[in-house]
Amino acid sequence: MSGTPPKQALAFIQDELDSAALYDALAGKERDPRLAEVYRRLAATERRHGQHWIDSLKAGGVAVPPHRLGWRSRVLQWMVGRFGAPTVVSIIANQEIADAQRYAGTPDRAPGMDADERGHARALRLIVGDRGAEGPFLAKLEGRHRATAGNALRAAVLGANDGLVSNLSLVMGVAGASLAGREIVITGLAGLLAGAGSMALGEWLSVTSSRELYEKQIGVEQKEIEANPAEEAEELALIYEAKGLPAAQAKDVAARLMQSEASALDTLAREELGIDPNELGGSALQAAVTSFVLFAVGAILPVFAFFFLSGDRAIVTSLIVSGIGLFAIGAAITILTGRSVWFSGSRQVLVGLGAAGLTFAIGRLIGVSLS
Repeated sequence: MSGTPPKQALAFIQDELDSAALYDALAGKERDPRLAEVYRRLAATERRHGQHWIDSLKAGGVAVPPHRLGWRSRVLQWMVGRFGAPTVVSIIANQEIADAQRYAGTPDRAPGMDADERGHARALRLIVGDRGAEGPFLAKLEGRHRATAGNALRAAVLGANDGLVSNLSLVMGVAGASLAGREIVITGLAGLLAGAGSMALGEWLSVTSSRELYEKQIGVEQKEIEANPAEEAEELALIYEAKGLPAAQAKDVAARLMQSEASALDTLAREELGIDPNELGGSALQAAVTSFVLFAVGAILPVFAFFFLSGDRAIVTSLIVSGIGLFAIGAAITILTGRSVWFSGSRQVLVGLGAAGLTFAIGRLIGVSLS
């Protein structure tokens, strides 16, 4: 019988088999055959780890239930199927890196299991661009990281959260001041439009400014390639040497890249400047519209009840609806963090309703004073 408690071993099995399923899904959607093979090898290793714990429990007479994919992994698999492999690589990478030492204090792990986990972390760091690889394959991988939808998901969750918490606080503040239902609705809608508009404008300016800066930097790099190709080739060689390639091989890779000005510019933009020339930070209009919509979706929840109800019933209903929304946002955050749904959801509810309670109390004090 394993020295690891059965409950912990079952958790290991769930995590390993969930990870294997995710890597299989990534391999199925990946267009680059080399990267797809990396995912398949990671999946095979995860299944081998899971089988170790299954065999260990069965040897001790502990029944092991059939594997059912966890809800978080189901969401990530859906994201892979809907949006492609790059969507979730950074999310999985963050979780793998955090879990790389999870077997450090487990004496009955399989030989090499902890080394495998560290290898997974290194592989995923490579995929998300933290370490080097050779030539255009590296550029392709690093470009993906900078356009990863893991960051987009984080921005989406936080945008909806900002809209919900800020407008809930605003609505509760004016409700505490005992304003009429119609005035609360007008205030809530004004807060929604002002906040969403501000978020959209800020995002548009941010992305536009970034694109302009990137375009300028790429233009400077292009002029340098035209004026001093030998110097730029030396720069490329030094970059690849810093990433671990032998000096001779680094110079050979740099020389091959410099044979095409377009390839050289693309690689230097990615390697030296950290810019994906195909993306340039994304679409400013798309970022603005997305920010507006996400903020508005969160901000409408506290106002919704006041369209149909009034007085204390509207306030209570607004708090309930907002609490459900806050819990859902907290649950969505666990896709990124891997924490417990109940912990993250409850924490989000407590923080959001705490802010609303504070503004309600302040509004009540102001309303009484003015009266």
